[in-house]
Amino acid sequence: MSSPAPFFASSSLSITSPRRTPKSKFTYKQLGQLKSYSTTTPLRVIAHVDLDAFYAQCETVRLGLDPAKPLAVQQWQGLIAINYPARAYGLNRHITSTEALKLCPELIMQHVATWKEGDEKWAYHEDAFKHIATHKVSLDPYRMESRKILKCIKEALPEKEQRVEKASVDEVFMDLSAHVHRILLERYPELRGPPPYDDPTEHLPKVPTTVLDWAADALITTGEDGEEKDPDWDDVCTVIASEIVRDVRKAVKDTLGYTCSGGVARNKMLAKLGSGHKKPNQQTVIRNRAAEHFLSDFKYTKIRNLGGKLGDEVVAMFGTDTVKELLQQPLDQLKKLGDDTGSWLHSTIRGEDHSEVNPRTQIKSMLSAKSFRPAINSFEQGVRWLRIFVADIFSRCVEEGVLENKRRPKTINLHHRQGAQTRSRQAPIPQGKPLSEAILFDLAKNLLAQVVVDGRAWPCLNLSLSVGGFEDGVTNNKGIGGFLVRGDEAKAMLNSGRPSSDIVPPPAKRRKKGNIANFFGHRDEKKKDFDAARAVLAANRKSSRDDSSDEEIHEDEDDAFEQSEQDESGDVPTERPSTPTPLRQNSDEMYITGTPPSAQPQTDDAGPSHPPSRNDAPPLQAPKLQQKTLDTFFCARCNAHLPAIEKTEHEDFHFAMDLSKEMREEERSAPNAPPGRNTPVEQKPTRGRGRPPGAAAVGRGSEKGQAKLAFGRSG
Repeated sequence: MSSPAPFFASSSLSITSPRRTPKSKFTYKQLGQLKSYSTTTPLRVIAHVDLDAFYAQCETVRLGLDPAKPLAVQQWQGLIAINYPARAYGLNRHITSTEALKLCPELIMQHVATWKEGDEKWAYHEDAFKHIATHKVSLDPYRMESRKILKCIKEALPEKEQRVEKASVDEVFMDLSAHVHRILLERYPELRGPPPYDDPTEHLPKVPTTVLDWAADALITTGEDGEEKDPDWDDVCTVIASEIVRDVRKAVKDTLGYTCSGGVARNKMLAKLGSGHKKPNQQTVIRNRAAEHFLSDFKYTKIRNLGGKLGDEVVAMFGTDTVKELLQQPLDQLKKLGDDTGSWLHSTIRGEDHSEVNPRTQIKSMLSAKSFRPAINSFEQGVRWLRIFVADIFSRCVEEGVLENKRRPKTINLHHRQGAQTRSRQAPIPQGKPLSEAILFDLAKNLLAQVVVDGRAWPCLNLSLSVGGFEDGVTNNKGIGGFLVRGDEAKAMLNSGRPSSDIVPPPAKRRKKGNIANFFGHRDEKKKDFDAARAVLAANRKSSRDDSSDEEIHEDEDDAFEQSEQDESGDVPTERPSTPTPLRQNSDEMYITGTPPSAQPQTDDAGPSHPPSRNDAPPLQAPKLQQKTLDTFFCARCNAHLPAIEKTEHEDFHFAMDLSKEMREEERSAPNAPPGRNTPVEQKPTRGRGRPPGAAAVGRGSEKGQAKLAFGRSG
């Protein structure tokens, strides 16, 4: 009867004093999420690398200077970057170069590279700070170094386990989760096996060590409690990440000579705050257990998205700008800012951030601008600046992969400020050909010409050029030849008796009609500028039509016109008439007739061709020649081919210009005209006062010069 005693004793021990193996608070599921870059796993590890006084470092490395020497980067009379040796003298970016030299006589001041007006490449100019009117700042040298640094960082990380985001020219985020996951399983084989009972919610075993080596990192403490606790797997992941970041920073220093500071934490917000906590050339680690204590000493206006209007609104509402005091506000109070904003703020000040590290941040637009002091006053000056803007923008487009057709912009925009008035012009960027600097320059010049022709363009105080609407490049797109009827099918259509009016050429884009009064108000000193802009517009229209015409002709040339031959210049003739092409010549212009086939009357007259008029079309030609006829005329004064439908309007334009010139000459040649009074010769067309420009006043006879304004079309 003594046997039951040990049983009960054993049972009593197992029930009242169970001996269980200690476990981690993290699960196998959260460990698995680490490999897939999950933003919700508490084991996630993010790093932020920030170059120390980047612009100043770039100049120090470029010039081969001792990093211990004080140096500042100058832009005009101000400072935009100051290295840490110079900051020891009390220098900051809010003082002028003159004040900086007083505080630090040994200061080395290097002016940023600039684009000089008229040049096609930026350069370092010794006296650039004296030429704010003719130079534009260029940050291209720093962008080039930034690309080198980003490449070096990526090469220091495993290709298959890297997720890197370029946050700015001198900042980089790294999601090290997958990289850390692999090293973690290599160091701790007990984590490799499946979870007990195949249950992913089972907790991980306890960390087998109580001491972690943080090397020289600036380790954020937990404050009063939690510091003596044994490390858990989140601490192990963080220490592995700190080792990786240390190696990355060393690679950048050894390869390129740049120092950078690092921050390691569980999300992007904390990592960025950490990298700026200890500078220069140091690394700050924020463990999960220390995040709240780390944030409590901050002003929340230093946190991203809380430094602007929202931050000011929070300060005004709660009367504090510190995280520690704002933590005392309940969620309901924070939601006075709005449900979504209040919830976001409640999470942010507690160190929560689930934003992803985006390996490729897609930009939306690029801008290059210049404020002019003094203002510029001519189309020629504006074009020289546009060349600089285009070169600046195109160099950045290359980074986006325009040369490989990876990404490219869809639109180009010009903003022009004259006094208090700002004008904007926009144009699409052709998508059917590779993007080039020349294409962007031609488009930009055409937009500026539109502003000038519209009038009141000078003096210009600010000019900016931007491209936008970036999208992925199109591959395997179909050429225009795929949309044309060719070969036997084209011949069958021509011989089938179908009305030729079914084959309709693409309508020509009509030129924007301008108010004729605009042509009367320009003085002689502005005429050259105005004419230059107008010539750009005319050349652009001609180029657009020539491009579209050439594509159409060359695509169907082989089959529809098998007998055509190239001339000496290599261009294919548009038609091969047996008789000379009929021309009409005036003193001002000549044009080639090309009435559409559907509009040509039938005639039995087989005689030689005669000069056409508006009411008289040339004889019907052979079907093959009908398809090639171009309904255009050539204006010798503009040196451009224009659609025949615009001929009358174009004649009116030249007539108005001639009349304006004649009236100005008569005005200057009238010696007996009393000063301050308008003679009939001096009378100018009224703008916007109830009658069209050039029309005679009601109830009055025709004054001198007005009888010539006959704008009616003949026929």
